[in-house]
Amino acid sequence: MSKDGHSGGCQCGRVRFHVNGPLGRASICHCRMCQKAFGSFFGPLVSAPNESFAWTRGEPAWFHSSNKVRRGFCNHCGTPLAYDWGGPALELAIGAFDDPEMVPPTIQVGLDHRMSWFSHLADLPTRPAAEQVKVDRFQAEIVSFQHPDKDT
Repeated sequence: MSKDGHSGGCQCGRVRFHVNGPLGRASICHCRMCQKAFGSFFGPLVSAPNESFAWTRGEPAWFHSSNKVRRGFCNHCGTPLAYDWGGPALELAIGAFDDPEMVPPTIQVGLDHRMSWFSHLADLPTRPAAEQVKVDRFQAEIVSFQHPDKDT
């Protein structure tokens, strides 16, 4: 966290946010709704108190995933951004922060839907060196259209 709090936003930069102060509990939610909302094995979320949170550029589109929860996302690039259950804090997608390394999860929830192989992900092999060289060459030619972390 910088002295100015935490900032983040979507991949294209049309929606940005800022949290002025400390974040709450950071979690990995394995529930089926989070899996679908993030298109992943889990939804990484951290709470931000409503009184210290603001959308600083644009605002997300909202999808009511249930009768109790709505989920915010960028309607241009599709980045998942928020989980709003109407409480005193908004849950924000950890990967949307400019520095997600500063928001390590502290708890797992929704374990009924956790993938049976989830705990073995760190044991998977990595690419062989020769293959990685080819990938590195390909990636060196990529021109990113993604919004840079941090606002200029």
